[in-house]
Amino acid sequence: MSSLDIRELEAFLVLAEELHFGRAGERLYLSQSRVSQLLRSLESRIGAPLVERTSRRVGLTPLGESFLSSLRPAYEALRSSVDEARAAARNVDGVLRIGFQGTVDDYLARAITGFEERYPQCAIEVAEIALSDPFGPVRRKEVDCAVVLLPVAEEDLLLGPVFSRQPQTLAVSARHPLAGRAAVSAEELADCRLIGIQDSAPEYWRLAQAPRETPEGRPIPAGPLVNTLQEGLSLTAADRGAMLLCRSTAEYHGHRGSIAFVPVEGLPDSLLGVVLRRRTGTPQAQAFAEVVAETLAEERG
Repeated sequence: MSSLDIRELEAFLVLAEELHFGRAGERLYLSQSRVSQLLRSLESRIGAPLVERTSRRVGLTPLGESFLSSLRPAYEALRSSVDEARAAARNVDGVLRIGFQGTVDDYLARAITGFEERYPQCAIEVAEIALSDPFGPVRRKEVDCAVVLLPVAEEDLLLGPVFSRQPQTLAVSARHPLAGRAAVSAEELADCRLIGIQDSAPEYWRLAQAPRETPEGRPIPAGPLVNTLQEGLSLTAADRGAMLLCRSTAEYHGHRGSIAFVPVEGLPDSLLGVVLRRRTGTPQAQAFAEVVAETLAEERG
């Protein structure tokens, strides 16, 4: 037992799920031949085939089925023990306070669930961050980390995983001339009064969310300034201006009959990132950033 290779067991478990050497290799970040090599080594160690291979399909032998049924719970228990030990060693317990702008989308919800499963002794508190103050709650230690719109260029803050690349969407009043369009170009923003963000946020960040000119240099009229997303949507519904939003936020608020959400072509996609304090960050925040990065890798894989 001392010579047992955990990589062999992982290769068998993934192959048993995929029943395809190529897909198993992709999940494990290994070549197809390496997966086959690990399986052969495990079968040699056991003394009998676990997998039937033909030119058309891959299947488990009866012994393979029996081995899988006993191995899976044992492997999950082993992984859980390792995660618990890692959490204890890093002191990942207590409370993790996460700030966010807008809405908690499906990706972020999966990351939070993954964190809860890995660190069950650490409770999560989620708080919405004002649109006009993306970095303040982290600096004031009101939250341990924040999920905010990019860009982030603060010397005292650390940018963790970047995710949720989304096309930008223009929110306009249902009475606005652009409301019925299937899409608008970035140059047509010159025909809108764009709602801006109060100046408690850094200027470079505010200009990224509400630019003053189109990509070709045409000026974009300035609309009223807001502190929160809800203020911006209320002003949009009242036809006081238009507002740029990422697609997931637009989809979340898409039920509002007084506002239309129109895709914008020709603007950079919006991105979210996890922001932590650079020198006084917490173990909980660092662990959450790692879980977000792993969730992103799984999604891309």
